[in-house]
Amino acid sequence: MSTEQTPSTSQPADAPTPAQVARAIDHTLLKPEATRGDVAALVAEAAELGTYSVCVSPSMLPLDVPAGLKVAVVCGFPSGKHTSAVKAAEAAESVRLGADEIDMVIDVGAAREGRFEDVQADVAAVRAAAPAPTVLKVIIESAALDDDQVVGVCRASAAAGADFVKTSTGFHPAGGATEHAVRLMKQTVGDALEVKASGGVRTLEQARAMMAAGATRLGVSGSRALLAGDGSGAAGY
Repeated sequence: MSTEQTPSTSQPADAPTPAQVARAIDHTLLKPEATRGDVAALVAEAAELGTYSVCVSPSMLPLDVPAGLKVAVVCGFPSGKHTSAVKAAEAAESVRLGADEIDMVIDVGAAREGRFEDVQADVAAVRAAAPAPTVLKVIIESAALDDDQVVGVCRASAAAGADFVKTSTGFHPAGGATEHAVRLMKQTVGDALEVKASGGVRTLEQARAMMAAGATRLGVSGSRALLAGDGSGAAGY
């Protein structure tokens, strides 16, 4: 299991600006107690901050969003212990209701057992139900896997036609994103896929470190605080 790493306090001169970081953020609200009013506020805040998307639960669809703001929706969340048929149906329904992107959770137990062919089949089922141009991100729960398992899952995701591999749900007790995991994931998928860091990305410094390690997208719930650089970003996803 990967250990958490503390990002360096110094940033290179070419570090992304807060506005550039914002354009990499999926502004996220996945709490079970979230209301439609909460999600409407999330959308308004995302538009104000200039984030790439909002990421919500499928029951919140459809959403009224301003032009240019994408809608990402989770699938098989947060356990991944749904059948592939259920995940595929959930993804297809979300796309029908306006989702631009699907963030699906793998069966982490299958990855831990080395059943990467089953992981690939699971991802492929969702890909078939939500074909391009829908963006498919595969949440691998990297903190619950060793390095070999992370590599195996990333390769399976690429073979199944995913667009991104993503570190974490933000709900697993093993933890969230680490620079080590992001770097390993990017080394594995190369230019074929992108990497999303999510789970515990709370500060501008952490966001920049994840991007330097290879992440092109960030899952953040406390986006305003993160972009303000005050270090008080919300815990969790």
